[in-house]
Formats: sequence, C-alpha cells, structure tokens
Amino acid sequence: MSLRRAFPVLRSALSRRAPLSTAPATREQHAAGLEAVRGRGAAEDARPPVPAVDFGNTQEAYRSRRSWELARSLLVLRLCASPALLARHEQLLRLARRLLGQRLFDRLMKMTFYGQFVAGEDQESIRPLIQHNRAFGVGSILDYGVEEDLTPEEAEREEMESCTSASERDGHGTRKREKQFQAHRAFGDRRDGVVSTRTYFYASEAKCDSHMETFLRCIEASGGASEDGFSAIKLTALGRPQFLLQFSDVLTKWRRFFHQMAAEQGKAGLAAVDTKLEVAALQESVVKMGIASRMEIENWFTVETLGVSGTLDLLDWGSLIDSRTELSRHLVVPNMQTGQLEPLLSRFTEEEERQMTRMLQRMDVLAKKASEVGVRLMVDAEQTYFQPAISRLTLEMQRRFNVERPLIFNTYQCYLKDTYDNVTLDVELARREGWCFGAKLVRGAYMAQERARALEIGYEDPINPTYEATNAMYHRCLNYVLEELKHNAGAAVMVASHNEDTVRFTLCRMEELGLHPADCQVYFGQLLGMCDQISFPLGQAGYPVYKYVPYGPVMEVLPYLSRRALENSGVMKGAQREWQLLWQELKRRLRTGSLFHRPA
Repeated sequence: MSLRRAFPVLRSALSRRAPLSTAPATREQHAAGLEAVRGRGAAEDARPPVPAVDFGNTQEAYRSRRSWELARSLLVLRLCASPALLARHEQLLRLARRLLGQRLFDRLMKMTFYGQFVAGEDQESIRPLIQHNRAFGVGSILDYGVEEDLTPEEAEREEMESCTSASERDGHGTRKREKQFQAHRAFGDRRDGVVSTRTYFYASEAKCDSHMETFLRCIEASGGASEDGFSAIKLTALGRPQFLLQFSDVLTKWRRFFHQMAAEQGKAGLAAVDTKLEVAALQESVVKMGIASRMEIENWFTVETLGVSGTLDLLDWGSLIDSRTELSRHLVVPNMQTGQLEPLLSRFTEEEERQMTRMLQRMDVLAKKASEVGVRLMVDAEQTYFQPAISRLTLEMQRRFNVERPLIFNTYQCYLKDTYDNVTLDVELARREGWCFGAKLVRGAYMAQERARALEIGYEDPINPTYEATNAMYHRCLNYVLEELKHNAGAAVMVASHNEDTVRFTLCRMEELGLHPADCQVYFGQLLGMCDQISFPLGQAGYPVYKYVPYGPVMEVLPYLSRRALENSGVMKGAQREWQLLWQELKRRLRTGSLFHRPA
C-alpha cells in the first residue's frame, strides 16, 4: 500500500468532512464571525475591570502556599542549581534507595522532589491538590507521568525497529527518504538531551492501546475536575513512528518542490502565505520535467479546484497531495543529488496498513471522548522529523472537531526557523475552511538533540541561531495570533511559557487589543512546581491559567523527576528570580509572625 492511500484512510478514520476548499470564507461565515465580535463588544461595558497583575507581590503570589511548602521549594530549587549533585543524581537516588529501603525512600521523595513536581500516585490522591489550586484560580492539565525505565540500548533497539519499514529492512526504500527522515542509531534514544517532556517508544500495538486508555482516563478526569479543562496527548504514543517519518518526508518534499517552482518564477524569499505560483508557468515546468502530459496536467488545475485567479498558493498546493484526482499517481519530485525524478509516495505492507489505520483510529477515539466531556485536547509537538506529519494529522482533527469552538489545539515550537510560516498558513487555512483555530505556543523541548542530530547527519539546523531569535519568534507568532483573536471570537491560544517577559507582553497586547480574560480566548500554562509567582497572580486576577499536573507511583515517575531537576538547573543558572521571591516571602512571614500561614 502506498502513502497515497493513507489519505483516504485518514479521511475515513478521522471524519467524513467536506472536501478541502481553498476559496475565501463565505459571506455567512464572515457574518457569523462579525456577530461574535459585535456581541463581545456589546458585553464589554458590563464586565468588571481587569485587576493589575503584580508578579513581584510575594504575599499575593504565594498566598496559596504554606510556609513549609515555600521552604521545600527553596531547597529543591537550590539543589537543582548544583552541578555536582546533578551530575550524580541518578547514582545518589539509587544509593538512597538502598540505604533507606523503599518505604523511607518514597517518603523522602514525597517530602522533596516528588512533592514539588508531582501531584500524587493516582487520580484519587491528586484530587485535593487540584481542588486547592482551583480555589485560587489555577486549573489543571493532567499528565500520567509514568515512563518505561529503558536502558539506552533498549531504547535504541526499539526505536530502530519501529522507525524502519519492511521494505527498508529488505534493503529497499531507505535511500528514497531524505536523511532527516531516516532512523539513525546514534540518535535512537530520543530521551537524550531532552529535559522537559515525556518520551514514548513503540513496543507493540497492545502498548499503544494501553497508552490510549491512559489518555482517555486523563480526559475523563479533566472533564470531571472542571468545566473548562485541558488534556494533552502525544502521537508517538499512539502508533508506529515509522508512519510519522514517512509522512513527514512526503510533506516536506512536496512543500520544497513548491518553493523550487516559486524560485523558478522569481518569487523566492516571499512569506510562505504570500507566495503564489502562476498556474500556466507551472504547467510548462511540469511538462518539461516529464511528470505528465499537457492534457493530464490541465485536468489537475481547474476552475473547480483552484478558482479563476490563475495562481496557486501553498495551501492550494498542499490540497493536491490528497486530491481524489489522477494527480496522485504522478506525484514525483526531483532528487536534488541525482537530478532524477523519484516517486514521492512509498508503499506499505498489509500489516503496516493495519497499524497505520489503528493509529488514526486511536486519535479519533481520543478526540471524540474529549468532545463528549467538553475537554480541549492539546496535541504536543515532538522532534522535527516527526512534526510535519503530527501537524498535518492534527489539522485533520481540527477540521472535524473545531466546528463550533477550538477543541483541538496544535502545538508550535518557536525555536524552529519555520514556525511563523506554519502559524500564518494554518490561521489562513482555518479562515478559508471556516473552522476554529486553536494553538499552543511553546519555545521547544528538543533543542540540544535537534542541533546535534542535524550536525552529525548533515542537514540544515532547524533551530533559530540564538535565544534572542527564539524569543523574537515567540513574540512574533503570539502577536499574529492575538491579532487574529481580536477579529475572530472563535480562535484561541495557550501561552505555555515560564518567561515572565513573555507573559507581560501577552497581558499588554491583550489590553491593547481589547481581549478580556472572560472571553477565554487566551490561556496560560506552566508546570507544577515551577513559576508559581506567575501562575497564581494570573489566576487570582481572573486570567485562565493552568498547571501541567503529572501523577503516578514514585518509582515509575523517577525519569520525569530527573528531567525536572535537569531543566531547573538551566533555569536557575539563567535567573535567580523565583528563588529570591520565595526567600523574600519566607522572610516576610518570619518578620510578621505569619510563619504558620494557612491558605484561605
């Protein structure tokens, strides 16, 4: 089976939606959007003013925390700042477990690292913390933090087996995929260099079903915990990553082919959303390359598919790859090394077809459950060699489920050079097709790994060159989305950031654009145990803000805790602000006799 047939499978597994339309939104859709904006404007007079948010007021920031919790945070964050301890933290944990025994070791962890970053062992035990945070205006995004404790060798073996197709194992097909989208043994353990996210390795279809059941329980618990809940999923947990690699390779080659044609027409360097090909010139180029005859090509680009403009943009181009026309059998692209035309689409065995279908079905089950219980579903971003496929599959879910409100949120990693292009294209696609855009903006979790892989394997580094460039990218993307929210009451964004300057920037732009917290279009997110001085002042001022809340048995979340410690080492080296605020509040309580403060 070829990847060409993956698109019909995708459509049948995820939805029975209308064909892709690249025409501008209809007058009725525009009218509906304008009515929503007018309704929002009419209600503004009745809204209370938004309280000022002061991230430096420690009394308010830590009003929800007992003094012993502040002391624990000070201890844990200080330990995270010690390079000597971090370099040996795994050995120290094993030694402590041997000396103390399992029961005392568990108690020690719950008093320190586990208690700081993990809510509890199961959904029942985490309920008090969720209710406590909610009382102070902070919601929860549940995350079952259990990971398999694989050795690097075991992780490498599972990754290589699951990222290689049957034809590649037989010695065929690998060379047709670009280097970036091939499995490489040196980077088989995807946990290496990743400090802030959970990593899944494919073991079997039964294991993927188990992951799906875990996600379902988190969605149900989120629905029961609040009326405005979120849950997060990873697509690498739901199926064989081979399909994400192959699909990403196809999408990347197809987009690159578009830009090659644009360069031939003298349109290189334009913004992705503004680049348009002249159809007549494109037809001539395709004929010269020998891809198809002139008569066949004329049938691809018709008034029905492209309108009467005589031009074709990147969204039109993307729609051709899953066209139900004869075009699909002609999908070839030039190999830039050999100069030869090569098939864009590869083939699957029957077993691989079944596995791919199951992956899509699992996605559909999760989206349906989220829709039933009223929980927004955030699809996490992953490595760049998986991400084009993840984003495309997420868009397919958004087309079906984001009809009335943004239920499915795609994640954009702003440390990538092409993030702004991807954000603007997806916003434009949502406008044209009339569904609700939903995005989560993050800086990114895989920088060290991505840079090392690109250098070792020999492809362009996808990461912005500096931290400042990443900040600029984040603010540029965020500003674009906030501008869209001003004119489109159906769109929403999650600002997932621990950066105080970014949060201040967001609040400032919201005020300038007239976006009220009560509109619930702009959400904020931070990790449990980090940056309470941002989360709780936002929640107490009425802004929708959430904590990622991991849970699970002590021994099974140790890999997660190791990454939290490593991530905090980077945070503490770069800024002492959180530690200083915690110490300032603890001293204030000592000075004022409120050391036994009880949150109320």
